Amino acid sequence: MTSTTTPLRTLQTGHVGLNVTDLARSIDFYRVVFGLAVTHEGTDPQRRFALLGRDGRLVVTLWQQSEGTFAPANPGLHHLSFEVESLDEVRAAEVLLRELGADFAYDGVVPHGEGSASGGIFFADPDGIRLEIYTRTGVDATEAAAPTTGAPTCGFF
Repeated sequence: MTSTTTPLRTLQTGHVGLNVTDLARSIDFYRVVFGLAVTHEGTDPQRRFALLGRDGRLVVTLWQQSEGTFAPANPGLHHLSFEVESLDEVRAAEVLLRELGADFAYDGVVPHGEGSASGGIFFADPDGIRLEIYTRTGVDATEAAAPTTGAPTCGFF
């Protein structure tokens, strides 16, 4: 490609599709943690999937067609991030995730970088897929230092 312009006038991320090992377990996790509802589910044993949405918008699709766990060393998805409006929401999600026994990359809410007011929590879903819930403002860098200096926290977990 040599063109330096794009014909796309507007652009935003659509839904994200994730391969999972146990569709029912993943549906439960994404419903409880993110408040997503199943808008459609494919029950053919050879093609199991679920479309999950919120407020009339498709957010995540789950495809039961994997084995093993997420491999962060392989090319592909690094992590999936969800933005919320407040630090209180991030903290409430952290409490819920701890009750569910989720694995966390860092202890508590951490800033995205040194001196940053944005930050969040970094954890894994039941298949080990790396996830983030963050807010743009309200994270006090004096309460918790950024785990990584010189690079975004969300890039190295």
